[in-house]
Amino acid sequence: MLCPFCKANETKVIDSRLVAEGEQVRRRRECLSCKERYTTYEVAELLMPRVVKQDGSRQPFDEQKMRAGILRSLEKRPVSTEEIESAINRIKYSLRATGEREVKSMDVGEAVMTELRRLDEVAYVRFASVYRSFQDLNEFKEEIDRLSSQKQSSNSPASIAKVSASRSTDNKSSDNKTTDNKSAGNKATVNKSTENKSTEN
Repeated sequence: MLCPFCKANETKVIDSRLVAEGEQVRRRRECLSCKERYTTYEVAELLMPRVVKQDGSRQPFDEQKMRAGILRSLEKRPVSTEEIESAINRIKYSLRATGEREVKSMDVGEAVMTELRRLDEVAYVRFASVYRSFQDLNEFKEEIDRLSSQKQSSNSPASIAKVSASRSTDNKSSDNKTTDNKSAGNKATVNKSTENKSTEN
């Protein structure tokens, strides 16, 4: 490819590695003419479903438009480039996994919000405020309260107790299996001892 600095077409790859959960190849390149270095990303190009907008019009899936919206929401937030790329790849995978030739724009927006909620709650609220067209501070507050409620619910004593109970059940099951194995081993030893005595007699 052409060097983005001097437009020369002679470059060499000095480093190559998998990123974004193996969905991309990151390459560091050096221009042989001006010696500048830059990074490129190589991805497989797969067919994405068309997007059906709310007015019924249809348009091709625009990854750059989606990426721009995500980056605006994550501006000045502590989220790495690789985390962002992984989130974008998960969104694309979920849309392809529907098996449909067309998806609603609402489904795309919900998929983006799901990933932003995982990455950064502030970015999630930023995106939701635009996507859901918040009109005043009360709508911001309601969304933040809902997010806090979901977070508290996942950390509630009942949820923790449920996880602990599940682990306890697994441990008991493991202990029972160990006891059964020991019992079987003891029975085998007794039987073997009996056989030996019978042979001696």
